[in-house]
Amino acid sequence: MAIVGSTASGKSAVALDVARTLGDVELVSIDSMQVYRGMDIGTAKPSLAEREEIPHHLLDLVEPTEEFTVADFRDAYAGALDEIGRRGHRALLVGGTGLYHRVVIDDFDLPGQWPEIRLELEADADTHALFERLRTLDPAATIKMEPTNRRRVIRALEVTLGSGRAFSSFGPGVDDYPTSPVTQIGVRWPREVIAERIVRRVEQMLADGLVEEVRALADVGFSRTAAQALGYKELLETIEGRMSEEEAVDLIVTRTRQFAVRQERWFRRDPRVRWIDVEHDVVAEAAPIVIDALTA
Repeated sequence: MAIVGSTASGKSAVALDVARTLGDVELVSIDSMQVYRGMDIGTAKPSLAEREEIPHHLLDLVEPTEEFTVADFRDAYAGALDEIGRRGHRALLVGGTGLYHRVVIDDFDLPGQWPEIRLELEADADTHALFERLRTLDPAATIKMEPTNRRRVIRALEVTLGSGRAFSSFGPGVDDYPTSPVTQIGVRWPREVIAERIVRRVEQMLADGLVEEVRALADVGFSRTAAQALGYKELLETIEGRMSEEEAVDLIVTRTRQFAVRQERWFRRDPRVRWIDVEHDVVAEAAPIVIDALTA
């Protein structure tokens, strides 16, 4: 069973309520940034009290200075399921990192990493030329890819050049939705409500000490993957004197709202998701439905 949806939708609160009610459910975080130790406030990581009350998995796996790929996540996920199964418990997946979610529920065939090739490609500033190069090598990969999506273009080229196989030959692809043993329930609010919830969430993170958390981590540094975390890169600009805190906060809110829209679009494309349109109280409205699905 999985609970999906955009950031600030209340997925984690629903999952906690379900786990408390049923007693044999453990929570598995499907979040690409909650794997980093010390990145707690900005990733909305469950509190220590919540983690002591209910077993949580795939949190605090590596230091922020370490690279952590989707393949690493898939391996860690398999270990978490084994651990939960040995206790005779059930796993409830909760999170909003769409690709990680698809990889674990659909068991994607993941290509490897070729850092030297990636560095060479990243040195080429002409994204259009890179896209045209990919079109020559793997036309199928470019059909559903935005030419301006530099990160995805570089990754496709890296895999094609490094593996000797077309990037499009790996797995069914994110646009195919095979039958899955994992039931997915999505929670969503009207877009204007999510926008306001994001504002309140960012305000609470700042009150909880997000700036101080980023400042402490800045002394150690961030890996390429950890540096993508919303809130951290913007506040780093403030700490380094390149942006005021007010400007950084506005940017965090804007980028988080944009991210929430992308998340909803990602999950909305999956016809296997059963959606709950929340009106007032996400826990009261969604938790009973999840519990019914788990006990059916």
